[in-house]
This record gives sequence, structure tokens and C-alpha cells, in this order.
Amino acid sequence: MADVGKTACYSRVIDETLAPNALKVLQRRYLKRADGGQVVERPSEMFARVAENIASAERLYGADDARVADVAADFYDLMTSLDFLPNSPTLMNAGRELQQLSACFVLPVADSMESIFGAVRDTAIIHKSGGGTGFSFSRLRPAGDQVQSTQGVSSGPVSFMRVFNQATEAVKQGGTRRGANMGVLRVDHPDILEFIRCKSDGDFANFNISVALTDEFMEAVREGSAYELRNPRDGSCAGELDARDVHELIIEMAWATGDPGIIFIDRINADNPTPRQGEIESTNPCGEQPLLPYEACNLGSVNLSRMAAPREGHPDLDWDRLADVVHRGVRFLDDVIDVNDYPLPKIAEVARGNRKIGLGVMGWADLLIRLDIPYDSEEAVALGEKAMGFIDAEGKSASRKLAEERGSFPNFEGSVYDGMEGAPIRNATVTTIAPTGTLSIISNCSSGIEPLFAVSYVRTVMDNDRLVEVNPTFEDVAVKRGFYNRDLMALIAEHGSLADIDEVPEDVRRVFVTAHDIAPVWHVRMQAAFQKHTDNAVSKTVNFSNEATVADVREVYRLAHELGVKGVTIYRDGSKQNQVLSTGKTAGAQADPSRAGEIEPRPRPQVTVGRTEKIKTGCGNLYVTINADEHGLCEVFTQMGKSGGCASSQSEALSRLISMSLRAGVDPSAIVKHLRGIRCPSPTWAEGGKVLSCADAVGIALEHFVEWQATGESPTAVVKNTDRLDNLSGACPECGGTLEHESGCAVCRTCGFSKCA
Repeated sequence: MADVGKTACYSRVIDETLAPNALKVLQRRYLKRADGGQVVERPSEMFARVAENIASAERLYGADDARVADVAADFYDLMTSLDFLPNSPTLMNAGRELQQLSACFVLPVADSMESIFGAVRDTAIIHKSGGGTGFSFSRLRPAGDQVQSTQGVSSGPVSFMRVFNQATEAVKQGGTRRGANMGVLRVDHPDILEFIRCKSDGDFANFNISVALTDEFMEAVREGSAYELRNPRDGSCAGELDARDVHELIIEMAWATGDPGIIFIDRINADNPTPRQGEIESTNPCGEQPLLPYEACNLGSVNLSRMAAPREGHPDLDWDRLADVVHRGVRFLDDVIDVNDYPLPKIAEVARGNRKIGLGVMGWADLLIRLDIPYDSEEAVALGEKAMGFIDAEGKSASRKLAEERGSFPNFEGSVYDGMEGAPIRNATVTTIAPTGTLSIISNCSSGIEPLFAVSYVRTVMDNDRLVEVNPTFEDVAVKRGFYNRDLMALIAEHGSLADIDEVPEDVRRVFVTAHDIAPVWHVRMQAAFQKHTDNAVSKTVNFSNEATVADVREVYRLAHELGVKGVTIYRDGSKQNQVLSTGKTAGAQADPSRAGEIEPRPRPQVTVGRTEKIKTGCGNLYVTINADEHGLCEVFTQMGKSGGCASSQSEALSRLISMSLRAGVDPSAIVKHLRGIRCPSPTWAEGGKVLSCADAVGIALEHFVEWQATGESPTAVVKNTDRLDNLSGACPECGGTLEHESGCAVCRTCGFSKCA
């Protein structure tokens, strides 16, 4: 273990009291490791490392060693009580060589090759440091537009997004944290239709995308009129589109694939606290942090599950305790700004000029349960608005006290606070509701302001043992009320909710509602309640059941705009698994329910031409034979180097289904996109890249065959894998656990995997 001399004065109780899953996630993702990979840090040592590093900022404002030690001890208690945690990069990197403590950044992309590829370079640097990046591509001229300097034509923003996507992939191959991107395009950009559809076939694995909706566009949607497209090169009119048709396309694509999200860009800029510093054009990868170009924000969350006051008759929040945690959390986050080693000098300049922080919450669903309040109720919405109003007011009070000690943020002049009654303020923004996927695992609480994802899980561990894990609060209630038994917990895990479990009392079922029990409108209403008192934005996923209709999504979008939220992300259960496997006429035929069952594969030809490729997999050598006729690819055969077993039979079944799909007219590239990135427990390295499974190997062989047909040359190496994060649905790609779609992200509560980290 690491030298514990410096942490001897701190309590180590946290090492013994963390939940088993919290400890596992810390060991896997946060704690220091030696060169050989072994963990050399306890959780208590991690918290001490962070506390001492962040408290060192106090010296900049005249604190002596004794005062710094007192602040460090306070920060240590704040974190180890699990009342508050900073964002993941702070826990990982504070007091270590990297010292990059921010989670999110926005970079500008101007309409020049120098700016575009400069942004690509900066993106790689940020991703290497563990941050995520957001971009607006709205300043890039549309595809086909003339480029005066070369007398050529522009390839458009979607084409350049592919460059950013591939750069992220290259950085990710050599790192431990996945780079995440947000791509934004204004709805009045001439290439908006291509952008809306760009993730429909599985491309852009490393991007979330959002359409920036303007007030002008939303007015046209209401009126049922056309709106103008504008060429960003000169602002000229580039045509018109029917607003309702575009709005409907956004809704249909979100229903089908989960992308794009939407942000109300004019609403965001109306709340821009530093308008002299520029216009906000994009957000971070999860959509909750609108930022200026080159701006960063450090985030932290108050654990509301620990803020219930155990009063007889009518339990309530412990408002005094909440105020205390908020004030300490604001000081912590302001100190982070000063000790943060930002990845680019320009980012350091802008971040320290505005000193934005984002104090948010987690454990909201747990708090409601402790107060015996159903999530989907007027009482819960009213309490959410009250609680966030209190946090925002106390947060700004704390920021003003810091301004008295340290001065206001440097860009105060010309900000919305300039000339406002009251004391100056230290931070241009104070509050944000951010995703807390892995943080909530460490804190053993629900994520952000999301409802419970499930009351009980089944987790598969080594040797295929199935362990039932139960929400601890529900388990306590079940024991006290006398209906706890292991068989019932397993039954609940199979169902995923309590809705149809008669063995559970009705009043308990009413309080322990899960994300899919709750009507989507309640998700939006809760988001809007917190947004009313949040400086930045609220990260929230509106979860739909698989059976939800396009009309259901349309209603959520309408309500979101009406209630004043700044953006919406939706996820329909299983939608990413159901993306169409083909394009063009075949796709249209498959999308038409009236033609179900009409498409038949053509007969197998008598003569085919093809080739066989050997690919090393975790199950052994896999020989993949691919044949074609005059109409194109028509069949796939697979043979394992070692005969028999499930691997051989499953590969044969896969090859038969692929053959049938090819002869039915499915585009081979679409099949490749759905096979590549499928993981099994035994991935392996082959020449030039990693083979994640037998299915992945077949995808590689198909990819090579298409290239061979096109060029006549045989590829000499396995094409490097893309993780297909855009297709994340039910299973974690790292451990096989259940993925929860929440706060604009996908999170595994078994191993701590996060799409956004």
C-alpha cells in the first residue's frame, strides 16, 4: 500500500463502510496503481490526496499551513461522509501528475482548415487528459458550397465530424478513459437533414448529437410554416424547409435511435451570464453544461439521500445540514479552479476568467423514498423546485461570501451581475445538474435527479453464478413490513419493477416506482422543476418503454419547450438494438409494417466466387468464408479451428442468418456495423487490432471482403475496432451487466462503465 503517514490524521472508517460495488468501482477506475497495475491506494488515501490538493488553493488567498490543514480536513470529511463528491476527474487526478480536474470542455470550430484541424488537435489533448468535448459545427459552410481559395467545394459539417470521430477513436485505443463528444448543429443550417439522420446507421460511435432549435424555428413549428436556412459563410438565405416536417424528423429519429437530442439555443443564450465574452453555441457531451468556446467547468454533487430529517409524523429535508454542505461544496469547487492544470492555455484563461462551477445533486429518488413521496406526484415536483431553489440561493450566498474574501470573477464587468443589487459574486455560474453515474455508485445512491432504474437486479458473476442485488432501502422496508424473501426478490429482478407484484403492498409499490413505471411527462416535469433554479442546465433522460409511440415523444418535446427546460434527451428501451439493417429501398420496405413477411431472400446460386480468411479469436482460430455472385455478396460460412461446442454452433447460426440477410438485399456495410464491437468474455489481439468476439471477427472478415472487392487488394491487418458506443443498449461492453440510460449517458452500476467517461 501507499505511504499513509500524511493521512494518519484522517479517519479510515470509509475503507470499511463503502458498499462492495463502490469499492470495486474505486479500485477499477479511481485508485492509484503501481507500474505493474496493482492498486496501491486505499479509498481513505484517495480522499486525503484530493482534500489536501484542493485545499492547497487556500494559500493563494493568504492562508497559512494550519488553515490549509483545517480546510483539507473539512474537505476530507465532506467527501468521506458521502454528503458531497466532486466530478470524476478531480477524484482521479487531484494530487497526481496529470492534475486535470475538469470533466467538460467546449471548443470552437470555425470555417477554415486551420480551425478545424486545430480543434482536432486540441480534442486529442483534452481526451488524453480525461475530459469530454463539445462542438458546434454550425459555422462550417454546407456540403457543395464553393471554397474560393481552392476553387473546390466544401464537404460539409457531417463530413468533418467523421474526422473528429476517428481522432477520438485513435486516442481511445491507447487510453483507459473513453473520449466523449457532443456535436451540435443549428436547425437553420442547410445540412440539417443530413445531420439529423447521421447516426441512423450506427456511425459516429464517439458522438452524442443535438440539434440547436431557435425561437424562430419553434414559432414556425407552432404556426405550421416554413423557415429559412442560412448559409453560415455569409448569412444568405439557402432555401426553406417546412418546420413541422423537420421537427417530426427529429422526433422520429430520436424515437428510433435515441439521437438526436435537442437544445433550445436562444433560451440558453438568454441565460448566458457573460454575454460580452461571446455566444454559447454548444454544450458538453451530456447536455447539461452550456459553455463558451474554450470554456471548462468543474462539477460536484450534493447527496440528497443523506439530507432526510427523521422527524416524527412528517419527515422533511434537513435544511440546515443541506445549507452547510452547499457552502462547503462551493468553496471546494472554487478552489478546484485554482489548482486545476487545464489542458490548454486558452482554456485556463477563459475558465479562470469566468470561474464557472456546477454544484448539483444526486440521490433525489432515494430522498423521495425516505420521505414516502412517489416520484411521479405533484408533491415530488413541488419539493424538487423548493429544494433546488434553496440550493441555488445558498450556493450564490456562498459564492458572494467568497467574493468578499477573494474578489469577483475577473470577467464580472459587463456580466449579468454587473450593476445588480447585492454583493459581487465569485462565480459566473454556481449550479448544474450533471450525470452522477459512477459517483452515485460510490455514494450508494440513485443517480442525479433520475428515478430508480430498478428495485432489484440479477448480476451474473464468475462461473455464471446469479446474484440478486436489492435496493438497500427497499430491502429494509421489505424486512420491516414482513414480506421479504429471496424468491420474491428474484421475481422482482425478473420483472424489473414492482408494478405487477401483488406480494408487495400497494403503498410500497406506489413509492418504489422505477424509470419505466413513470409516465414520460413526469420525467419532463421533474426536469423543469429543477431547471427553474439551475444556472446552467439539467442532465436528464426521459425514459420510454419499448412500446412507446412517436406521438409519445412528440408530446414530451412539446411539454419540454412549454415548461422552460434547456434541452431534452430521450431513450426508448431497446431502440438502439432495433436500428434498421439496411438502406435505400430495402430499408423502406422493412420500415413499412404492411410489408412484413413479404421480403424473401433470393435462391442460392449454383456458382459463387469468394475467399476464406483466418482470424484469431478468444475461442480459437475462426475461418470465415465469404462468397459472392453477380448480384453481390450472398453467403458466409464459418468454421472453428477446434471442432464442436457452443462457439462453433453459434458461429454457424450467425453465418446462416447473415447469408439469408445478404440474399434478401441487406447492405453488407450495415451488417458490419452491427457485428463490429460485439464483445465476449474472451477478447484477443490479432494482427493490427483487437478482436472482441467471434461475431466481431465475422464483421472484420466482411469488412475485408468488401475492401477486397472494391480495390482488388487483400487487407494485411485487422481493422481497428470501434466500440460501437452509439449502439449501447442493454449490456455493458466491459462486464456484461445491465446498462442504465440516464442523464444523457449510459452507465453500468456493476463495474462503473460510463459512455461519457
